[in-house]
Amino acid sequence: MLRADAVHMLYWEEVGNPQGIPLVFLHGGPGAGTPLVYRQHFDPNFWRLVFFDQRGAGRSTPLAELKDNTTQHLIDDIERLRNHLEIDRWAVAGASWGTTLALAYGEQHPASCLGFLLRGIFLGHQNEVDWFLSGIANVFPEAWRDFAGHVGETEPQRILFAYCERLAGDNPIARLAAAYAWSRYEGACSSLLPETAVEESFADETVPLGLAKIESHYFANSLFLAPNALLEGLAKITDKPAVIVQGRYDMICPVRTANTLARAWPGAEYHIVPDGGHSGQDPAIAAAQIAGGEALRRLLT
Repeated sequence: MLRADAVHMLYWEEVGNPQGIPLVFLHGGPGAGTPLVYRQHFDPNFWRLVFFDQRGAGRSTPLAELKDNTTQHLIDDIERLRNHLEIDRWAVAGASWGTTLALAYGEQHPASCLGFLLRGIFLGHQNEVDWFLSGIANVFPEAWRDFAGHVGETEPQRILFAYCERLAGDNPIARLAAAYAWSRYEGACSSLLPETAVEESFADETVPLGLAKIESHYFANSLFLAPNALLEGLAKITDKPAVIVQGRYDMICPVRTANTLARAWPGAEYHIVPDGGHSGQDPAIAAAQIAGGEALRRLLT
């Protein structure tokens, strides 16, 4: 555990080769925590792997805490952990929201970064948030009906603020029910084909409250990013090697966003997974994530 401030303690771990090239992995959500399965996506003989749970997520404490929980706080935490581990520079990998955070971190601290592996691109634009809140109904209408029906709303911003209100409320039963409804929705839409293991992972006892409360908090605050900030700042890191991996049928982070990033970063390797959804547990996405790690390895050596 690493003390971040008076409120937050961050869980972190190292696996792999202590003498290897350092790589930090940034999980999705915000608020989802780091699934242990992600250890399997990187060669432990080559990488010195660092995983950590962001503020309020996973094994970090307090769970689902919103105080002092913004994108800037998370960027500062990444640097705090790098300095704590006495790492000069490291590769930065991220999935979903982790790609947003990786880009935001890299643009503030380019000298700390060796390169990037980004999978399931999310740039924090309002149209991406609105897609999650309502657009997915075009593909997963059953899951969306349960999600929107839980709060009795249909318009994206009304759905969002109804969830924020319930998740911040004093009624613990209503709060947990809303968290499970949000988390089940995301889990149901994450895989190309129905995957019981994926949906169950979103129902793990620590995931729903952290994911729902923190994710809705970030959505309600425009991800704590200025409009188009990541694309406007991209020139600060386009000299770094980068690998972009994107599922063609990713319904959480649609391929259009990855295409936008790849066109703005012509030096990056861009790999579309033709039979991939969003979840890192999808077989095709897991294979592509492993291949992406190998591609970054070649670019760095």
